[in-house]
Amino acid sequence: METIRNEIDSFVKDHWSPSQKQQAETVLLFVQHLMNDHNFNLIEQQYSNATYIQHNRSMEDGITGVLNSVSTLTKRFPDFAYEVKSIFVDGDYVILHSHATVNKKHRGNDRKGFNIIDTWLVKDGMLTEHWDAVQPLDNFMRLYYWITGGAVLNANGVF
Repeated sequence: METIRNEIDSFVKDHWSPSQKQQAETVLLFVQHLMNDHNFNLIEQQYSNATYIQHNRSMEDGITGVLNSVSTLTKRFPDFAYEVKSIFVDGDYVILHSHATVNKKHRGNDRKGFNIIDTWLVKDGMLTEHWDAVQPLDNFMRLYYWITGGAVLNANGVF
């Protein structure tokens, strides 16, 4: 299977400080290993010791919650991919604007999949908090999101 590669050099802005570049790279590597490589063992090994507060209400707190959600998604949709379109860094916050698809043939088609804005709080090189906004782009994804998005698995609120 052809894997999407999100490389930091494609996104670096001239005005970023070295620490901002490092924060962006930390998030981008996390996303690459989790969402595209589906390397759940690596994610668990590298991130499970940190506190990770989740604001996506359909995921439990901690890296375990992320792994549960994404592994369930990739079992159903093994071609799931997450293509980063833009990265913004503001202080300790890293924001990714991305296009996620569940079918290889839909990659690059902005009428399929999900439009996603993810925000992470990065402290001392660790991802400590996550928020997102997800927009399904086609009828199948709207239905899937509606069916799977109902359970509230944490009490952190969306803000």
